[in-house]
Amino acid sequence: MFARTDFWIGLAVGVVAGAFGYKMMEEHSQKCMATLQPPVAQGTAEVPMDELMRQKERLEDLIAERQSVSA
Repeated sequence: MFARTDFWIGLAVGVVAGAFGYKMMEEHSQKCMATLQPPVAQGTAEVPMDELMRQKERLEDLIAERQSVSA
């Protein structure tokens, strides 16, 4: 089995495809994590008040939706 060149070619192709897929997945996950993080304003870690209010309203809407479904 190990003496056949088809085996070694297949193994090499599989390793290269796996490494390429892993690299693409890592880049994609880093890109997704970067989009989930809120923007930082000029070196400060303070989130603007209007953004906090939008998030609060969104969370209140989600809570109300869950409560109406479970009721």
